[in-house]
Amino acid sequence: MLNVGVIGTGGMGKNHVRVCSEIEDVKLVGIVDKNRKVAESIANKFDIEIFSSCKEISPEIDAAIIATPTATHYGVAMELLYNGKHVLVEKPICVNIERAQKLVTMAEVNNLVLAVGHIERHNPATKFVKDSITQRKFGDLITLTAKRVSNLPGRIRDVGVLLDLGIHDIDIMRFLAGEVQSVYAKTGRFSETIDYEDHAIIVLHFENNICGVIEINWLTPMKIRKMFLTCSKVSVEVDYIEQSVTTSSSKFNLIDETNLYDVPIQYNVNQVMLEKVEPLKNEITDFIESIQKGRKPLASGEDGLIALKIADAACSSNLIGREVSII
Repeated sequence: MLNVGVIGTGGMGKNHVRVCSEIEDVKLVGIVDKNRKVAESIANKFDIEIFSSCKEISPEIDAAIIATPTATHYGVAMELLYNGKHVLVEKPICVNIERAQKLVTMAEVNNLVLAVGHIERHNPATKFVKDSITQRKFGDLITLTAKRVSNLPGRIRDVGVLLDLGIHDIDIMRFLAGEVQSVYAKTGRFSETIDYEDHAIIVLHFENNICGVIEINWLTPMKIRKMFLTCSKVSVEVDYIEQSVTTSSSKFNLIDETNLYDVPIQYNVNQVMLEKVEPLKNEITDFIESIQKGRKPLASGEDGLIALKIADAACSSNLIGREVSII
């Protein structure tokens, strides 16, 4: 049984509290939040204690989940790691590459687990696709295309769509296809209600010559979370919301060259409906097990750092108008 505290009870923090309360190996000690009114409502609902700071809760916990605004991730995580606590920090790991590296180093030096909330790694659909690629059931992976769009979420105020949404697909594409060699990106700001970019196109070139294209925005009046893979044996559609995977292939039957309008094609479509599991529960369970078993989490601090480097390179690419290599 691990004693866990949740730092920050905003949109994601509330869900971390709920899921922690449902996991047998977790004793949810309490929460830390500057908004006393919000903290009290959460504490009363889950019958847990409110602490005024990380310093106050630190002696009572073995591990912490950080769901505070991105700009505060570094300070909160560093304090907890310095005090010997395992940490799961929401994505992105932080906003600065140098500081992200310091968090990774601090965790390694102190033999602590540092996990990052790249939640789509924990989606059952992602696991199915990753396993299928590893086992070569799809043949060779050639290209990836992701579409992650919706209207503007009220919870985001301190980062743009690239770090909030784009980093999900940056991480997943790297998870499926390997290391990124270079990135090209174009971003823009259509809405005047925020100070950051609200739409972007990102092109990733991988070391193995695979190419990935990511479309993200906060402008679409419909939530879409999908990825499409072109493979040598099949085309694959991944729906993160439905947690489903559809594989498709086709072949031409005998063609009448005088009638190319009505071409006989044989289609083979297979939709895999996986057992639905809340990805956040998988994420926290993986974090707890990585502590108990002394192994790396599925999305480690190093993974979070590399995703941040790629996202930062995408921002640089947009500014200078050309492709940027990943160092």
